[in-house]
Formats: sequence, structure tokens, C-alpha cells
Amino acid sequence: MITYKAIQLKDGRECVLRNAEPEDAEDFLRYFDISHGETEFLTTYPDETEHNESIVSVRLKSQKESEHNIEIVAIVEGKLIGSAGIHMVQDRDKTRHRAEFGITVMKDYWSLGIGNELTAMCVEAAKEAGYLQLELDVVADNEAAQNLYKKHGFIEYGRNPRGFKTRAGKWQELVLMRLELDK
Repeated sequence: MITYKAIQLKDGRECVLRNAEPEDAEDFLRYFDISHGETEFLTTYPDETEHNESIVSVRLKSQKESEHNIEIVAIVEGKLIGSAGIHMVQDRDKTRHRAEFGITVMKDYWSLGIGNELTAMCVEAAKEAGYLQLELDVVADNEAAQNLYKKHGFIEYGRNPRGFKTRAGKWQELVLMRLELDK
């Protein structure tokens, strides 16, 4: 799936939303380290992910060429500051209709409209790929994200009170949300 869109942010700057490219690997790793160190709302800490540029480059190439998965990056003033993607839950007959949605935007760029646009693009990409359901988990304390997802039609279908355990030993409740794409 190929995608490209330029938008004007709430602060007047331009943001380019496009497919992640293999050449983005170094910038993607830099952005990942920053964004995953800024908040406890994300699944992983920066040091828990493979930081091999060539592996990331191959993954981004695979995503770009895929008919079922997509990774979109957000670029502001030449800097990669966010990404969102959809990925098939599992390539099996009973689950092939479901995709997982994930999104991250660096904290300095929150509330500028980037998350809204990335979410809309991923919902559209999921429909184009033939998915019938898009799913995500969100930390219960992340009300801004939940409101964004609800704005796009996601509904809560469950909770996991011990979904995450932080390094500080604190439990984080996860809200399970889904969007039915065939309705």
C-alpha cells in the first residue's frame, strides 16, 4: 500500500505523512528511542528493541511492499516524529480478518493533529487491505488516546487490569478497543 499526504498542523507547520522507507531506518531508531523514553504509555522501553539499522531497514521495506501491513511515518521539518501502522494479527483462516493498530508520536508534537491524521490513514489502509476489524490496547490512564480512538469509531470491549507492569513495579490497566470496518 502506497500512501502520501501533506497536512498543516495546528501550529501552522507542515507535516508529511508517507510510507516508511528502508532509508528511514536510522531516523526511525532515533525517533523510537526518544518516543519510547518519554512516556509509560507504550509497550516497550527503548532498550528492549533490536537496534540494528539493517534489520529495521529490511522490516520497513517489507512493510512498504506488503498488501496487508503498513507503516506510515510523520515528518516535520525533515525530522521523523511519529509513526503508525497496521499489522495482521495472525495469518490463519480464523484471524486473517483482524489487524492490530499501533501509533506513537513524540511528546513535543502531541495535540497538533498528527495522531488524528495517522489514525484516519491507518483506518483507511485497513479497509483497503480487506480487514474487517482493527484492534488496539491502550493504557487506561491515557485518556487523550482513548478519546482519539473513540472519535474514529473504536469501542471498548474489555480491560486487563494487569496488562503492563512497569519497571517501577506499577501495574497499568489496558483498555482493549476494536473498530469493526464492515459496518
